[in-house]
Amino acid sequence: MPSQSLSSRCSLATGCGLGALLLLVACSAQDAGSPGGKSEVPPASPVAQPESLARMQESLAAPAPSSRAAGYAVESKKLMAPAPDLLPPGYRDLPREQYQHLADNPVREVARDPVSTFSIDVDTGSYANVRRFLNGGQLPPADAVRLEEMVNYFPYQYPLPEGDAPFGIGIELAQTPWNPETRLLRVAIRASDSRVEQLPPANLVFLVDVSGSMDRREGLPMVQGTLKLLVDQLRPEDRVSLVTYAGDARVVLESTSGRDKAKIRSAIDRLSAGGSTAGESGIQLAYAEAQRGLIPGGINRILLATDGDFNVGISDFDSLRRLAAEKRQGGVSLTTLGFGVDNYNERLMEQLADAGDGNYAYIDTLREARKVLVDQLASTLSVVARDVKLQLEFNPARVSEYRLLGYENRALAREDFSDDKVDAGEIGAGHALTALYEIVPAGGKGWLEPLRYPSTPRAAGKADELAWLRVRYKTPGEARSRLLERPIAAGDVANPPSEDLRFAAAVAAFAQQLKGGRYTGDFSLDDSLRLARAARGDDPFGLRGEFVQLVELAQSLHTSAPSHARNE
Repeated sequence: MPSQSLSSRCSLATGCGLGALLLLVACSAQDAGSPGGKSEVPPASPVAQPESLARMQESLAAPAPSSRAAGYAVESKKLMAPAPDLLPPGYRDLPREQYQHLADNPVREVARDPVSTFSIDVDTGSYANVRRFLNGGQLPPADAVRLEEMVNYFPYQYPLPEGDAPFGIGIELAQTPWNPETRLLRVAIRASDSRVEQLPPANLVFLVDVSGSMDRREGLPMVQGTLKLLVDQLRPEDRVSLVTYAGDARVVLESTSGRDKAKIRSAIDRLSAGGSTAGESGIQLAYAEAQRGLIPGGINRILLATDGDFNVGISDFDSLRRLAAEKRQGGVSLTTLGFGVDNYNERLMEQLADAGDGNYAYIDTLREARKVLVDQLASTLSVVARDVKLQLEFNPARVSEYRLLGYENRALAREDFSDDKVDAGEIGAGHALTALYEIVPAGGKGWLEPLRYPSTPRAAGKADELAWLRVRYKTPGEARSRLLERPIAAGDVANPPSEDLRFAAAVAAFAQQLKGGRYTGDFSLDDSLRLARAARGDDPFGLRGEFVQLVELAQSLHTSAPSHARNE
C-alpha cells in the first residue's frame, strides 16, 4: 500500500465502511514495522496495537446504530477479522466465542473464615477446548481455562468405595511445588465403575444443531461421527430418538430400539446444515420426546450437540438455564457436547449441563468423542450420586490461610450445604474427582499481612486434626441427602508425594500459568513440564503424554507472544 497520511487513510476508510477502516489500521501498523516502510505518525506500541484492534472489533460486533449500518450486519463477521499475517504473534481474534469470567478464589484466613463449601464438578470440557487452542497455534483466553476441569480430565488411582457409600475418599498432603512455604491438600473421590452391560435401559434423545453455523468440518460432520460411535454401544433394550433444530425444530427419528443400528446411523447420515438457530424450540421438543419415551428407573437423557450459538426464540443465557433447571424435575437429564470454533458459546454449554443435571464435554476430535461416549460411556450416562457437596472446616491451630484451586462457579454458601433444595453436581459410575487446596501451616508465611489487632483466638479443636471433611449426597431417586464425615489428620507431609498428586499438581500449575500465574510465582512452564514428565507413570491411553506435548506447545507460544498478550 503506498505511503500516505493516517488522516487520508481514515478518509478513504470512511467511504468504504468500518471493515475497511480496521484493515487500514492493521496495514498502517505493518507499514510502520516493515523495512523501508514510512509513516507520518509514530508507530503504535506493542501493547497498544492489539488492544486498539480488539476495541475496534468489539465495536464492529456491536449492534448497528443506524439502518444503513444494519446493511453491513450479514457480512460483518467476515469484515471484522484482519488477515492473520497482519497480526502480531500471540494475538487472538475471538470476538464471538463466549466464556464466563470468573475471578480466582480468594485467600481465606482460617481465624475468620474456616469453612469452605462447594459443589463437585466432573466436567472436562475446558481441557479439550484448551487443547484445541494450543493445537491451533494459539494461547487460550484466560476465561477458557477452568482448573478443576483440567485436573479432572485425567484418570487417577483413587480409593474405591467401602460399605454402602457410592464413592471412596482419599486424602494426601504434600509440599506445594510452586511455593515451599505452603502445602497442597488433595481430596479425592472415586465412584465404582460399571460396565455398560450393567446399566439400566436407556432412553436417549440426540438433539442436534443443524443450523448454518454447524456447516463446517468441526461442526455437523464431527457430530455425526461422534453419535455413530455411541450408536455402536447401544443394546437392544436401549432406545434412541433424533431431534434437530435450525430455523425450527423437528423429530427426524422417533424412538427406535438399539438393535436397529443401521436405521439410526442412516438417520444421522442424512443430516445437513443450514439456516438460523432455534435452540430453545429444539430443547423443548427434545424434552417432550424424552418424556414420551420415559423409562421409569432407567436412564433418561438428552445429548445436545451444538456450538451454542442460539439466535431464534429464547436465546438469553438466564432463560435457557432456567428452562433446563425446570425440565430436569421431570426425571430427564441434559448432557451437552460442544462443537465448533469462532462462534462457540462455551459459557452456555457448561451452565446448561449444570442446570440440567448432566455433564459437559467439548469434542475437538473423534478421539475425544471415543473417550467420552465409548471409554467412559457408563460415567457419562449413569449417575451414582446426586447433589454432591463438599465442605472442609480447617483447624486454626494447624492452618492459618487457605485457597481452593478452581471450582469458582461451584461455590456455595455455608448454609447451602445442609439445604437439600440447593442443587449441586452429580457423580457418574467410575468418575474420579480431585479437589486441591493450597494451605499455609499455622505460623508459616502466607499471602496475607498480619493483623495489627488480631481477633480473639477461637477454640483450636483437636490438635492432631488438620481439617474436618463433610460430604453430602443423594442416591438416585432419594430426596433427602446423606452425610459422610471424617477428620483429616495433620500427619506428615508425603515425601515423596504420590505420582497422581504430582501429576495433578503439574496440571494445576499449568492451568494457573495460562490464567496469568498470580499464585505460581517463579514456577515456570518449564517447571510444570518437568513435574509432569516425572509423574507420567503408567499412561495406557496416552493422555498424560499428550499433556506434556501441550505444555511444550504453550512454551513455544508463550515465548513468541508479546508480554501483554500472555496474561490476557
